[in-house]
Amino acid sequence: MVVNFDKIINRYGTYSMKYDPISYKKPEDVLPMWVADMDFPTPTCVTEALTECVQHGIFGYSEPDAAYFEIVQNWFLRRFGWHIEQEWFVFSPGVVTAMYTAVRALTEMSDGVVIQQPVYRPFKSAVRHSGRKLLVNQLVYENGRYVIDFDDFEAKVKQAKMFILCSPHNPVGRVWTREELTRMGEICLKHNVIVVADEIWQDLIYKGHKHLVFSALAPEFANITVTTTSPSKTFNLAGLQHANIFIPNKSMRNKFKHEYSNCGLSESNVMGLIACKAAYEHGTEWLDELILYLTDNMSLIHSFLQERIPKIKLVKPEGTYLAWLDCTGLDLSPHELDEIVTNKAKLWLNDGTVFGAGGEGFQRINAACPRKVLNDALIRLESTFSCNTL
Repeated sequence: MVVNFDKIINRYGTYSMKYDPISYKKPEDVLPMWVADMDFPTPTCVTEALTECVQHGIFGYSEPDAAYFEIVQNWFLRRFGWHIEQEWFVFSPGVVTAMYTAVRALTEMSDGVVIQQPVYRPFKSAVRHSGRKLLVNQLVYENGRYVIDFDDFEAKVKQAKMFILCSPHNPVGRVWTREELTRMGEICLKHNVIVVADEIWQDLIYKGHKHLVFSALAPEFANITVTTTSPSKTFNLAGLQHANIFIPNKSMRNKFKHEYSNCGLSESNVMGLIACKAAYEHGTEWLDELILYLTDNMSLIHSFLQERIPKIKLVKPEGTYLAWLDCTGLDLSPHELDEIVTNKAKLWLNDGTVFGAGGEGFQRINAACPRKVLNDALIRLESTFSCNTL
């Protein structure tokens, strides 16, 4: 299979949050490089399966069959060595919905919930909007890489009922090692803390690193864990609103289902089911080519910045297609940085402050785009920050 990831597809006027936002006030001429969806079409196997469904013409209530479960089961066994049982399955429109549901189902008002900032913004909102106590174990940025302060982690976990793990981590790009995951798991077990593991980025891992399913590391970990996954990031299916959630602990699973039903949610989206099944059954070769393309995109960012804008540094990602840019060398306030990126460089990136503590002075850029687009973005940064135009 040869996939043309260089092809530029016009996404304006397609109800795209990335390109046609109504609620975000940005200049019309900015280049959108922010929200985490790709500018690549999903694999042909997915579009063919969806086309067949559309041509059938009936879109009634849906539920997965045994073949769906077997294909999903084989995906996780083949890629991660994780054997899942059908009874563990719970469906959700997305991992964020599942995160909110888990917080409300498995903790009480004012219970502590630990997150590791800087981190994907809904982690914080799921805690705060649910009336729980936010506890931040801030990641430590040292020598161009993020690590965990385990002393602080345990101090925060002692005060908590739940820990929300981002693995692989968005936005800093870490793929946690076995040692790191095991140590976090042992601390959570010691203090009777539930783990919600957001593993949506699990398939997008770069050479030299390996994603390990937290729940698969030990039966004791599985017993305290809600694992949230989706094919959405891997195969660019976010708009189909479909996620696979795994909860081995029956009591936790029943509480989750009860809270889920209280939100008025029930049947799955038939398009999401079909797309997930097709992607997991036939999409491996496409995914392999995608990772190679993303690897080259990340290399381009690294070399370009190093050679032409040395005051901005790429925090080398181990996973995800999100590039976390260290702009602290520019000596700008977070507000000044974001204003200049938006209004002078004409780039719509994610301001690091939205990811919480430790995000100040950083910007997140989505590298899942054709190389010509990425090069355009980098040239815009260069024209803005490589000379005295600030």
